[in-house]
Amino acid sequence: AAKEIGLKVPMVVRLEGTNVDLGKKILAESGLNFYPASSMREAAEKVVSLVK
Repeated sequence: AAKEIGLKVPMVVRLEGTNVDLGKKILAESGLNFYPASSMREAAEKVVSLVK
């Protein structure tokens, strides 16, 4: 969907659970601006760093 709408802004995604490693791999290989995070705190820190 992100490719279809032409998403240009970075997207921070909190991933947790059984297949978290697979999810991170898929996002890394997608070629999109997705940044995985393991917790809400980590996600917030990534958002702040991306805004700077």
